[in-house]
Amino acid sequence: MKNTTTKLWMLDMAAWTLGVLAGIVLVTHEAAAGGKLSAPADDRWKAECGSCHLAYPPQLLPAQAWRRMMSQLDRHFGADASLDAADRAHIAAYLERNSASGRRVRASPESLRITEGAWFLHEHDEVAPATWKHPAVKSAANCAACHTRAEEGDFGERNIRIPR
Repeated sequence: MKNTTTKLWMLDMAAWTLGVLAGIVLVTHEAAAGGKLSAPADDRWKAECGSCHLAYPPQLLPAQAWRRMMSQLDRHFGADASLDAADRAHIAAYLERNSASGRRVRASPESLRITEGAWFLHEHDEVAPATWKHPAVKSAANCAACHTRAEEGDFGERNIRIPR
């Protein structure tokens, strides 16, 4: 019995160690990328989504969230952002193909607001509440107010300018 217990404990420790190492690899990979979310450029996505707000990188939400968002464009956060069928299908496919995966999916919000997700809240936990109300920022959804290279998908900390 003792031998079996020892073996089970060793297997548990090995699994725990592998989990820790996998976490370190993920964090190191994101740190090496410098906060850059890269996806192949898509002119229709950039033109249509970027005409009203930052064309948010597809990796900020999982595929099911993008599908839901693209199916409700007539009620897009209080605006009618309807597209013709061809553009909607093209952009939806692009967003799904390049959507969040792995750790970022588990941290995605139940709502469609990127700013309500655990990942976003963790990354911005040091931002003072008054910053979101600053006239140059207005809301947490205005990434480009602080992330000087947000339009390029670069949200790295070395490219931050927080309005005071």
